[in-house]
Amino acid sequence: MRIFSLGLLLIVFLLLSAFAYAQNVVSAEYAAGRRTALARVQHLKRGINASEWFAQSACDYTAARTDRYTDAADIALMAKIGFDNVRLSIDPTPLEAAPQDADGLNAEFLGRLDKTVDILLANGLAVTIDVHPESSYKEKVRTTSEGVDGFVQVWRRLAAHYANRDPERVFFEIMNEPEVSDPSRWASIQARAAVAIREAAPAHTIIATGPNYSNIASLLTQQPLDDGNVIYNFHYYDPHEFTHQGASWGVDWWVQTHDIPYPPDETSMAASLQQVPDAANRFALERYWLDHWDAHHIQLQIDAAAAWGKDRNVPLICNEFGVYRQHSPQDSRMRWIHDVRTALENDGIGWAMWDYRGGFGVVWKKDGEPAQVDEKVVAALGLNK
Repeated sequence: MRIFSLGLLLIVFLLLSAFAYAQNVVSAEYAAGRRTALARVQHLKRGINASEWFAQSACDYTAARTDRYTDAADIALMAKIGFDNVRLSIDPTPLEAAPQDADGLNAEFLGRLDKTVDILLANGLAVTIDVHPESSYKEKVRTTSEGVDGFVQVWRRLAAHYANRDPERVFFEIMNEPEVSDPSRWASIQARAAVAIREAAPAHTIIATGPNYSNIASLLTQQPLDDGNVIYNFHYYDPHEFTHQGASWGVDWWVQTHDIPYPPDETSMAASLQQVPDAANRFALERYWLDHWDAHHIQLQIDAAAAWGKDRNVPLICNEFGVYRQHSPQDSRMRWIHDVRTALENDGIGWAMWDYRGGFGVVWKKDGEPAQVDEKVVAALGLNK
């Protein structure tokens, strides 16, 4: 009996030792991955979003459109302005459209993406491969197992395709603004996608985010993935009453507003409120003044995101922020961009402005013509003139 007990104790000891060894190996791998991510995030200090090019283009992804919308001259200009990275939005629907190649992707669309990625890299720019679906695609991911399976498969194929690109400067962002309201469900989906990416591209750094629209509050619901080689991301557009004035998407009454200043002041409040006839919506707009938005307010919010990253010892970026420029006062827009950019830099957080030539742009451009740089935006971003 005593011999049996000693044998049992020996087995338990060996099992515990094996478990401890496995845990140490995992911990060492995680720590090594985290060191890699912390080093590589330095390539993502000052970025720009290449929007409405290979995503958000109303289903027109023909070569005739993409070739003239943003071209090699624009990419060279991005580098000249002083950006060090470009977030390249990619709609997964045309990526999977027929005819597909042996890897299950559309070879013609993918070929144009490859050319773009290589030109970006040749100009010294890091590249974020951002899967940026339309809302209907996100709805399937949010509500169905088939949608999740398809999304994970897209990443398995896409990561395998770009696994041969420089892992120091090519990053894989799991999904733009997932629109999944349940934080636990999004955490599970994101973990599955990260595993698929890591299996296909073991050397590359992944960019993860929170649920919903990737704002700070959503980020705070998440815990880091088991993979150490991950950078975490949030978007910042607060307060939307200012940044999205005149916008025809999102909250219905935004489109009614214009010329709202930042920071808000009492003298402009009465006139601005008259733009919104509905009482409940007027009250929502009035909170913009009541909350006293200014540089200090913004800094405190960015600090909350920075504290989340610091507490978990993980790298953090903000790869969307900006102001819809069509109806916002120019001076106010520049002050907001400056204040957000400064707050991020104060906390050591890299950033990417939204966007290059769209409604929030850093340049003015017509298809097929040279871009005209908005020098005031460049100055607000603290970049080269």
